[in-house]
Amino acid sequence: MERLLIIEDDAANNQMIKEYLESYGYACTQAYSGSEGKLLFSMEQFDLVLLDLMLPGVAGEELVKEFAGKAPVIVLSAKSGLDSKVKLLSDGAEDYICKPFELKELLVRIQVQLRRQERLFAGDEDAGATGRVYTYREWVLQPDRQEMTAAGTPVALTRHEFLILELLARNPGRVFSKQMIYEYAWGEEYLAEDKTINVHISNIRGKLKESGTDSYIQTVWGLGFKLC
Repeated sequence: MERLLIIEDDAANNQMIKEYLESYGYACTQAYSGSEGKLLFSMEQFDLVLLDLMLPGVAGEELVKEFAGKAPVIVLSAKSGLDSKVKLLSDGAEDYICKPFELKELLVRIQVQLRRQERLFAGDEDAGATGRVYTYREWVLQPDRQEMTAAGTPVALTRHEFLILELLARNPGRVFSKQMIYEYAWGEEYLAEDKTINVHISNIRGKLKESGTDSYIQTVWGLGFKLC
């Protein structure tokens, strides 16, 4: 049974989400503040987090960064602006759903993320669950641990950043369009938000700059990205 953490300060919404998801067999733990959610996350193992942004205590934006790479996070927010979505996805959120939303849509998005995690970590050889290691020049990527070193130095990456580099490292020299990168890293249909991929590539290059390997990622204008 998958365990979900619901961090939502509106008690009625929190309870409504809990009851609906439990009717589909999920085990739900509730938190009503950012501080409580952070504490529960540190004490227990969760398969997915549903996270409101406007929280007392620790802000939801900070929790996205805190949870990145540890469990998939679906943000629940009334903020519908593109810049807000891009920033949160860049910081490590797996998905973003605007309030108000239908519970059925939330359920489907949860199912998509959990299936994706199952493929990544429950025996999918392509995702590296068998201990496969990908190397490219001075990069070493270990998908089963989601760890990367560049020129011998560990690089802290979000889940999406790691998957982008994994795709490129598995296919050196091949050009990948933004659509292909998005659908691989997010596991869902491309939403035509070019800025999302650009922001992630920029962040990755920034993290690789210290190792001197940021230039490995080449922009192919009008087509996408590849390793060079």
